[in-house]
Amino acid sequence: MMETFVFDVGSTLVREDRHWAAWADWLGVPRHTLSALVGAVVAQGRPDNDALRLVKPGMDIAAEWRAREAAGRGERLDEEDLYPDVRSALGRLRGTGARIVVAGNQTVRMGELLRALELPVDAVATSGAWGVAKPGAGFFRRVLELADSAPDRTVYVGDYPAFDIRPAKAAGLRAAHIRRGPWGHLWAGTGDAALADWRIDALDELVGVATG
Repeated sequence: MMETFVFDVGSTLVREDRHWAAWADWLGVPRHTLSALVGAVVAQGRPDNDALRLVKPGMDIAAEWRAREAAGRGERLDEEDLYPDVRSALGRLRGTGARIVVAGNQTVRMGELLRALELPVDAVATSGAWGVAKPGAGFFRRVLELADSAPDRTVYVGDYPAFDIRPAKAAGLRAAHIRRGPWGHLWAGTGDAALADWRIDALDELVGVATG
């Protein structure tokens, strides 16, 4: 029986439409243009933020974040950014007695916004707060500390196989790949995705994993 479920954030719990739309508006380019560039750089195996530097060469992303915050156009998150199944599925999982944790490559501010949503979870952590990020092994060591369960009784759930599934398995965790969001669909047929113990299309499918 699985004791702890740990969830990635972007394209697993939270739609990233607002994130990229806000960047496109800030940089003054059509939203579709930036969206297409994000897909292109990721398909090339590059970080998604490289798309921002294609729009604005030499861009200091951290400095640009600060400028957005100062202008009142920083990160936002509300109920409409969640996938429709998130709140109910997490609640059902927690009802089985499992510990529910959220941990992804997000900023400290995004961690605050996630906590403000009061999801049915036991803990929320971000790479920005930890100072280590996926796919690094240090991130998954922190995940296991927060999970407070043995690796083989801990499931990491994510959409991006190279950042979620492969490193989670390397750390000894179980893993569930969700075919959701652009990367979940794009990389669903890869070897990294095949490493997953479970391959799902909706979070509700995890209830059977918890009780099986």
